[in-house]
Amino acid sequence: MGPPTRLVPRLPDMTPTAVPRPDAQELAAAGLALSVEGPVATVTLDRQEVRNAQTPAMWRMLATLGESLVTDDAVRVVVLRGAGSTFSAGLDRAMLDPAGAGDGVETVASLLALDDASMSAVIDDYQRGFTWLRDPRILSVAAVQGYAVGAGFQLALSCDMRVLAEDAQLCMKESALGLVPDLTGTKPLVEAVGYARALEICVSARMVGAAEALRIGLALEVVPTEALDDTIAGLVQALTSAAPDAVRETKALMLSAAATPLEDQRRLEREAQARRFRALAGG
Repeated sequence: MGPPTRLVPRLPDMTPTAVPRPDAQELAAAGLALSVEGPVATVTLDRQEVRNAQTPAMWRMLATLGESLVTDDAVRVVVLRGAGSTFSAGLDRAMLDPAGAGDGVETVASLLALDDASMSAVIDDYQRGFTWLRDPRILSVAAVQGYAVGAGFQLALSCDMRVLAEDAQLCMKESALGLVPDLTGTKPLVEAVGYARALEICVSARMVGAAEALRIGLALEVVPTEALDDTIAGLVQALTSAAPDAVRETKALMLSAAATPLEDQRRLEREAQARRFRALAGG
């Protein structure tokens, strides 16, 4: 028998297939807002009255919105931010209190009423509100000021890059509630800061300030709060200056690099470059 076959990650199909975009009213009902200017889409968590706390309805709408953005060939960069002075205070506490949640609102109690397979399927739906930000068809940037706690921290971690205001405070709060991070934040956190530091941040549930976040690799840049918008604008301009297809191929290569053996990664590079050469030659 020959050597075992090694499974190699395949590049996603980047052929755009248009998906209808939710309208402003649908987005607002889930606590979201969207603006699109040229190749840049800005998604805003817009529940200032509860410091942009997140709900299952928001996660489901983020998944729907995300699918529409990554399949829109005109959108190249997605900026994610929170309305007001805080990115996101995390999970809306109403999800933990079925008595105060209101009719039709998904809560932990409704999850507990499910069997394990059904519960897993529901959480999988929630996670899709986060995973689209890693799609190679777009670049994603989190503009973080104030608190990014729990689900807020995990949403920022889902983005390719994070620019923090000096007042930013990051926290993986789940362990303090007897829970675990389950909105896809564990992988990018370990990739950013390493296993030991990621474990310590999660288990201690402590706050990570902006200066430390920059030092340990969680932040691309830290700027004064009043400079955050201009910094994001400059970064977006730089990210949109390269050829779109080259950017998408490059992001796909970066996503596969850490988990792919060198020989396989070299092959993926060769295949991607061949596609670029042929595209530039018009063949």
